[in-house]
Amino acid sequence: MARIPDAFIDELLARTDIVEVISTRVPLKRQGKEYSACCPFHDERSPSFTVSPTKQFYHCFGCGAHGTALSFLMNYDRLEFLDAVEELARRNGMEVPRETQQRNQSNDTRDLFGALEAAARFFQRQLEGSEKARAYLDGRGVDAATRAQFAIGYAPDGFSALKDALGTDERRMKLLDRAGLFSKNDRGHTYDKFRDRVMFPIYDRRGRVIAFGGRVLQKDDGPKYLNSPETALFHKGRELYGLWQVRQANQKIARLIVVEGYMDVVSLFQFGVKEAVATLGTATTPDHAELLFRNAPDVYFCFDGDAAGQRAAWRALESVLPRMKDGRQAFFLFLPDGEDPDTIVRQEGAAAFDARLQQAMPLSEFFFQELGKDIRLSTLDGKARLAERARPLLAQIPDGAFGDLMRQRLGEITGVGAASAPPAPPLRTAATPQRSTGGHKPSLIRSAIVRLLHKPALALALEPPHAFAGLRQPGIELLLELLDIVHARPDITTGALLEHFAEREELVALQKLAMQDLPGDDATWHAELLDAAHQMEKQLLQQRIDELQVKQRNIGLDEADKYELRALLQARVAR
Repeated sequence: MARIPDAFIDELLARTDIVEVISTRVPLKRQGKEYSACCPFHDERSPSFTVSPTKQFYHCFGCGAHGTALSFLMNYDRLEFLDAVEELARRNGMEVPRETQQRNQSNDTRDLFGALEAAARFFQRQLEGSEKARAYLDGRGVDAATRAQFAIGYAPDGFSALKDALGTDERRMKLLDRAGLFSKNDRGHTYDKFRDRVMFPIYDRRGRVIAFGGRVLQKDDGPKYLNSPETALFHKGRELYGLWQVRQANQKIARLIVVEGYMDVVSLFQFGVKEAVATLGTATTPDHAELLFRNAPDVYFCFDGDAAGQRAAWRALESVLPRMKDGRQAFFLFLPDGEDPDTIVRQEGAAAFDARLQQAMPLSEFFFQELGKDIRLSTLDGKARLAERARPLLAQIPDGAFGDLMRQRLGEITGVGAASAPPAPPLRTAATPQRSTGGHKPSLIRSAIVRLLHKPALALALEPPHAFAGLRQPGIELLLELLDIVHARPDITTGALLEHFAEREELVALQKLAMQDLPGDDATWHAELLDAAHQMEKQLLQQRIDELQVKQRNIGLDEADKYELRALLQARVAR
């Protein structure tokens, strides 16, 4: 789908009352001009979560969570960006702009969802009428409530049960085929893909059926599990079975437990462990890792203890490592041979399974254990080999304490870790300009940015073209961009202004600046912004003088340069 226009997002946020959106989910208490609450994104006893109705922005001084009504819905309701936009648009009676082609695609997608939902209902009805399918689930200990929670069904034996029931016309047949519910033989004959299998619907983040997994009733009846093929709605490397049910069962998800099979998820839920999800017949992908951490700060990977389980765990680690921002944790639990979460939780109960999780191996321990398996760390050669293996992987960890500690640990093991590495240059963003070598005061740019973030309409006092635009200092381009945005939309709020930087590296720094305690009022900030602009113009004048004087010392000045330098020096005195 094409990108939604910025103008629509601005209008959407302007019409949205962030206090109203958040207060329906989190109890807010008024404190002066703002509202406060205990943060919904981390555990705390005293409120540090603040919502500003004037800025249309929220911020937690405890965990650092911050954003607009859009980002709140994405983080709290765990919606994708487009879903959050559609939710706010619905609340405000607005229609998300779409091109004609997109509208047609949207209608087509809606029909695909309808076909899959019809198939799910068909399979559920078939389960009610199949004694052997019900007997299988009874034998596995799956109770009626859990069957209903996961909408478990049954695909009848035979080649055309679903086709005969739902393929009422050519168009419906094509929809069911595109939804991955049919197969074709060499002669082009269409038949039901799922036959004589217990059916597990797979839901997307909005609770819509997008695919199915089918399990055989008897061990010798083909592949144990059969999943829907990749379709326009279903990409197995991006979806997790059970995630929809986890979201429904937990207001706040403290952890996610990644297991390998549908029945593992179902059994854990039935026994009260309602944070289990499963990959869909594939290794843990980077998309899975991102999805997991978007929903929970702690992720437990639960695998068999055999060689295959170790390999699966390492692939999961490789996907998780580049996403290990500070505050996130990953653990690895290896089960005894011949056991899986389904059998363990039934034999030992939820408390014992939870106790196993508490003893799970942290990512850091598993990382160095696996890398050093075939290395003799008692030798210099072995230590060098471990360092060689570890460094490119550690370089993938985002900047922060975890990455620093992992490199420190490598140094402790090998003696050649972080201690011998050159110090990393300080991270600079346009929103956090550093001191320049020219003796300027870059804090002027920061000061101007802070005031614009607190009161965007102040930008209207600085008419373009801006005389300081040629100033060569970190942050000047960002300042000019903020000014341009406000001039294009004079009534923009702080929250909407920040939304323009939603996928850019400057966002975090801007959000922090927006929540700084800024003394004074609108009139004071107005005067301070004008003064900052005046000072930056003087800096630009001095910048040009410095350039001409350097040229004078090196190669000399022509008559035009000499005239310009005299004029600039006189202007500096006048200022």
